[in-house]
Amino acid sequence: MKRFTYPALLLTVGLLSLTEKPATTDWPEYNGGPDRNHFSPLTQLNTTNVAGLQVAWEYASGGVDTLKNNTQIQCNPLIIDGVLYGVSAGSQAFALDAATGKQLWKTAFTDDTFAMNSRGVTYWTDGREARIFFAYGSLLYALDARTGKPVDSFGKGGKINLKDGLARPGADEYVVSNTPGVVYKNLLIMGHRVSEVAPALPGDVRAYDLRTGQLVWTFHTIPHSGEYGADTWPKDGYRNFGGANNWMGMAIDRQRGIVYVPTGTAAFDLYGSTRPGQNLFGNSLIALDAATGKRRWHFQTIHHDIWDRDIPAPPNLFTVVHGGKKVDAVSVLSKQGFLFVFDRVTGKPLFPIEERPMPASSVPGEKAWPTQPIPLKPAPFTRQSFSESDINDFVTDRDTVLAQLRRWQSGKEFIPLPLSPNRTVFFPGTDGGAQWGGAAVDEAGIMYVPSKQIPVTMGLVPTPAGSAKAVERTGSQLYQTHCAACHGQNREGSHDGSYPALIGISKKRNETSVAQVLAKGQGMMPAFTSLKEAERKAIVDFLFGKTTSVASKADLNTAPYHHTGFTRWYDRAGYPVSRPPWGTLTAIDMNTGEHRWQVPLGEYPELVAKGIPPTGTDNYGAPAVTAGGLLFIASSRDELIRAFDRKTGRELWRAKLPAAGYASPSTYAVNGKQYVVIACGGGKLKTKSGDRYVAFALP
Repeated sequence: MKRFTYPALLLTVGLLSLTEKPATTDWPEYNGGPDRNHFSPLTQLNTTNVAGLQVAWEYASGGVDTLKNNTQIQCNPLIIDGVLYGVSAGSQAFALDAATGKQLWKTAFTDDTFAMNSRGVTYWTDGREARIFFAYGSLLYALDARTGKPVDSFGKGGKINLKDGLARPGADEYVVSNTPGVVYKNLLIMGHRVSEVAPALPGDVRAYDLRTGQLVWTFHTIPHSGEYGADTWPKDGYRNFGGANNWMGMAIDRQRGIVYVPTGTAAFDLYGSTRPGQNLFGNSLIALDAATGKRRWHFQTIHHDIWDRDIPAPPNLFTVVHGGKKVDAVSVLSKQGFLFVFDRVTGKPLFPIEERPMPASSVPGEKAWPTQPIPLKPAPFTRQSFSESDINDFVTDRDTVLAQLRRWQSGKEFIPLPLSPNRTVFFPGTDGGAQWGGAAVDEAGIMYVPSKQIPVTMGLVPTPAGSAKAVERTGSQLYQTHCAACHGQNREGSHDGSYPALIGISKKRNETSVAQVLAKGQGMMPAFTSLKEAERKAIVDFLFGKTTSVASKADLNTAPYHHTGFTRWYDRAGYPVSRPPWGTLTAIDMNTGEHRWQVPLGEYPELVAKGIPPTGTDNYGAPAVTAGGLLFIASSRDELIRAFDRKTGRELWRAKLPAAGYASPSTYAVNGKQYVVIACGGGKLKTKSGDRYVAFALP
């Protein structure tokens, strides 16, 4: 099998014809390559034979534990020289024979309580040695790719702690890396996830020597005094604020030595009175010199974000014909359904972007930024507002929905959150529009974007009073301050199941285990190290039906308001109140900016049985697109994987999965046989959890 070599990594869109022999049979990097285009030049599977796909092998990765929490798998596996590298439902790295699914090795780490869903690993080789870089919570391991054993020469005992160098007074300790980094020469460039509502750590982007683990450079996404952008924050903002982090991944142009880094919102996500200003480099696409970390250019997609509108996915790198000339481009998606496209070298927009006036905030102290950037082309791939005419025709409680809508704020993007009981209707919802799976781009410069269009409602409520002096606060008040944003004001959990309900928690856990989670964190939940033990105990007492008061004071990072939670707006029957489609797949010609087609993604079988056309569903993950004319995607809550004709959007094949595939498929060939593999982890959107990887091939 041909080894994937670095000169082939920057496959430039438009340079590979469908008749040429594929340059590689591997899937060597996250999302297929350094361009993050989810593209494979393989052609064995095509529109004429894809209907014959059958299961080739299944692998049970282990780690499902629905008693404690719904597990998931979001991994996009790598396949290199016939070996598949992935991550289990239990957050362990493994290697398989990619032709048979036979396990070659698997880790058994237990030393970091922040371990969470991983979207994959990073592979590096110098032709003699090969390493897998794998983040287990805050710990970044270098593993021998042949054995899975830690490489002792990297860091201490084969690992470094990503928390090192981020600490600041009053902050929590939550740092995890759930998206693979990128390799540039001798460097591994990493982002990380931090808390969103607590005293979050900063989102610094850092590069490490991939042989030793030594820190080489740091880019401060919240600028330090004297650095570019520091004047967009209150004085010494870097000392007091966190977030603005790269959790969604990066893309890299190795030929030019530029790494493209998108960022998320500064904490607090949905209220910003304590951080007035434009807040660079939050919500920005930043082009950095990969060797030094120096900024080349940037573009901020949201100013002073108070809507949690992180850039949700890695950038895409591709080449288009623009103004009669070939232009190397970079683009980023938005949760709002926008697509921003730039010249990869200069940062100049390829299509017009207009700063438009936006509504002011009605909440005391909040200063919403007066304008926001709106791309005029391509057109949005989702609807942009929700009004009475957007209520679906078969909603079960139309009068109630209509009455609520008439009380709430809607009908325009970027409406600031009001004080509860009033609410703002986010459309599309708070996590998209586009989400972390991102978009695929083929060799002709056509982009394929999965998205969702489900309204979310939210308001702000006052944070229980605190002061510089300690005051008595109940466990209920502490819960509202620190827990309600995720688990709901009434402990009902999030509608998609990402944050579990805490009503009746005594049936699943005892007080000791809940106290341990508060102290040490678990999965997406940070450790509440900024709280005293007595404060954490008061929260535990409240969850178990006891009333306890404790002396507590507000810290530097306590906001006067917090949000009411991410509430998807469903009717009594459990369907979104908006008219379909609720999930879509859109093809956009990036040469012209014009949409080619859009189809629903996913279906509810019971609605189809009633004669309702496919509605699309909520979805997570992304497609893989091939030179054989195919697009493979799972992502939908109906537990199906599908193949579409990439030219028309017509569905050509589908197969039932053991659990929903909220992940991105990979496609590769071993001994001339092409496979498509998908992680079937479920666990979101109230679907069952699973631990399987399933590979398909022709018999």
